[in-house]
Amino acid sequence: MSIETRKISFIQEFLQVQNEETIKSLEELLKSKKKEHVNTFKEPMSIYQLNKEIDESMKDSENGKIKKAADLKNKY
Repeated sequence: MSIETRKISFIQEFLQVQNEETIKSLEELLKSKKKEHVNTFKEPMSIYQLNKEIDESMKDSENGKIKKAADLKNKY
């Protein structure tokens, strides 16, 4: 069974749940698992990648491909 099929099946089952405590428990479980997943797969950036991103940012700045922080702040 593919992950997409499993997700759909889970959603269908979830939609039938009428007990609020069960829903609350599932919400807490999901939040907990998402935090674990994020923490497990965070890897520090390599020096090479850091330097590459700095170089790209500098090129963008030199070519006028930047946005002012104030503009972003106003937008959001």
